[in-house]
Amino acid sequence: MTAVDFVLHVDKYLVWILQNYGAWTYAVVFLIFFCETGLVVTPFLPGDSVIFALGALAARGGLDLAVIAIIILAGAVAGNAVNYLIGFAVGPAVFKSETSRLFRREHLARAHAFYEKYGGLTIIAGRFMPIIRTFVPFVAGIARMNVFKFYVYNLAGAFLWVGLFLSAGFFFGQLPFVEKNFSLVALGIIVVSFIPPVVTALRARSKAKAGPESGPA
Repeated sequence: MTAVDFVLHVDKYLVWILQNYGAWTYAVVFLIFFCETGLVVTPFLPGDSVIFALGALAARGGLDLAVIAIIILAGAVAGNAVNYLIGFAVGPAVFKSETSRLFRREHLARAHAFYEKYGGLTIIAGRFMPIIRTFVPFVAGIARMNVFKFYVYNLAGAFLWVGLFLSAGFFFGQLPFVEKNFSLVALGIIVVSFIPPVVTALRARSKAKAGPESGPA
């Protein structure tokens, strides 16, 4: 087991962590979800499959379901909050240039308008998108999304995300097929998580193509 393999496939080592660290497993879980959602540099952590695996462990009696749910929620909510604050802090510095083509102030204004209108849906849906969920709160902070709205949708998205995957792991994680083919199941979870952004992108592309054709001749 190498450090890189451990980080990228931490879901496979949860039993080992539990056996070797006992109650400290809860602290490890908190760090996993805090880092995945709170640090822009760690979007590669496998959050979805880790939640599923933790649900399966809870079903076997290895972990307390209520406690692990609270720990995951705390890590995910706190991580998003810190990520938002980082974006909020760096936003003015990044967009202060009047000459930059990439970081122009008008882009910041557009991002702010977008997050004020669609930010709630973006924060909630972003929870279910691997890698993307790490950047959503960061961009929300840069875009100066309303703080109160952000925290409300941050909590709502975390409850939905954790509730869905933890329940799935708890009720289905002990099935013989799942236990024997967990790697395939984890891969399937990741693929399914990517469906929403792909569908959204395809719809946007379809609308963009249809727009000019449906306009006046």
